Amino acid sequence: MSWSRFRGAVAPLRRLLVTVDDLPTVADLVRVERPEEPMICLRPAHIEAAARRFAAAFSGAALYAVKCNPEPAVLRAIRAGGVDRFDCASPGEIRLVRQMFGESVSIHYMHPVKAPGAIREAWVQHAVRDFSLDSLDELAKILEALDGQDLTDLGLMVRLALPKGNSRYDLSGKFGAAPNDASALLQACRPLASKLGVSFHVGSQCLDPAAYRRAIDLAADIVEQSGVAIDRIDVGGGFPVAYPDMEPPHLGLFMAEIDGALERRGLHGLELWAEPGRALVAGGGSVVVQVQLRKGNALYVNDGVYGSLSDAGVPGFLFPARAIAAEGRALTGDVIAFELYGPTCDSADHMRGPFHLPADIRRGDWIEIGQLGAYGSCLRTAFNGFDRAQIAEVRDGAMLTTAGLDD
Repeated sequence: MSWSRFRGAVAPLRRLLVTVDDLPTVADLVRVERPEEPMICLRPAHIEAAARRFAAAFSGAALYAVKCNPEPAVLRAIRAGGVDRFDCASPGEIRLVRQMFGESVSIHYMHPVKAPGAIREAWVQHAVRDFSLDSLDELAKILEALDGQDLTDLGLMVRLALPKGNSRYDLSGKFGAAPNDASALLQACRPLASKLGVSFHVGSQCLDPAAYRRAIDLAADIVEQSGVAIDRIDVGGGFPVAYPDMEPPHLGLFMAEIDGALERRGLHGLELWAEPGRALVAGGGSVVVQVQLRKGNALYVNDGVYGSLSDAGVPGFLFPARAIAAEGRALTGDVIAFELYGPTCDSADHMRGPFHLPADIRRGDWIEIGQLGAYGSCLRTAFNGFDRAQIAEVRDGAMLTTAGLDD
C-alpha cells in the first residue's frame, strides 16, 4: 500500500484518505516509501483548526488567500474550518475553487490588475461579483470587459498604497493607489458599485500589530477626503506565524488593534474582511528531503529554492528541521548547524539556514523541514527537470506553534 502519489509542479492532489485516523505519520511514510524524491506532507487537521481559530478571533469575514497554497487538500481543510470565502488572483484559482465547492462559497477577485477576458470569465462563468482595483484605467477595463452585463450587484474594492513597512516581505511597491489617486478613484467608483470598499496589505509576515492601526487610519483619512460613503474595509493579510527566529505577538493583539482603530475612526459598522494565508496554512505543511551527499557541514539534498524551499534561499527564512535516520541506524550525534544545497546545477540553489541537525547525519538519511504549508510547494518549478515530488496527508501536528492559532 502506498500513502502518497507523485505530482509535477502544477498537478493537483487527489485525496487518498478521508479521516484523520486513517492518515500515517511522517515517520510511517518515510519508513514505507523510503522516498528518493521530495515528499510534501500536508496536515489537514492542523489547517482546519487554524482556520477555525482565526475565524473565531476575527470580527469580520476571512477570505483565504488561495495563492498561499492552492492544494485541494488544503482548500478542503480551510472549508472544513468554517472559512467559505476565497481571495483569488487568477482565473485558474477561481476555476479551482468553483469546481471544488460550487456555489456554496464566495469568490473575490482581489488582484488589482487583470486581463479583460479574465474579468469577464469570472463574472459570467463563475458568479464573481467583487473586484479589486487601484487605478482609473483598471476601472475602465472592468466596465469594458463587463459591457452588456447587469452590474447592479458589482462590488469594487479600491486597493490603497501603504508606506514601506517593516514586514518580512514588504508589499508596498507593486500595488495600491496613492492617497489623492485613491480619493478620486473612490469618487469614480461610488456611482457604479453596489458595494464599495477599500483594501490594503501591510506586508507578509507582519510582526507589528500597530501596522494595522496605522493602515486603518490612512484608509479613514482617504475616505474622508473623498467625501463618499463606503460599505466595506479589507485589512488584507500579513498575519504572522512562528519560525525558529520569529515568535509573533499573540493573534489577539492584532485583532485588538484592528477593532480599536475601526471603532475610533467610526468605521466599526462597515463590512469587515481579511485575507489570511500564511496564518492558516504555514504549520500545515512540510517537505521531507533526502541527503544525497555530505561535504563537511554542507548537505546536498533533493529539493531546493526551485522547489519547496524558495523562502530558505535569498529571503533567508529559517525553518524547523529534524533528521530521520535511514533504516538500521540511529542518529545520536550532537546537534550542529548545517547549510543545504538543492538538486539543480545553479549555485544559487543554496539554503544557508542554519539547519540544526545531528552531527552524524549522512548520505541516505532524510530531513523533514517544517512550516512550509505557506509558499512552499506552490512555488515549485520544473527547472533542470526536478519538478516531481511525492505528496501525502499526515496526522502529525505542526513542527512549531503560533500564539493565537495553536494554543
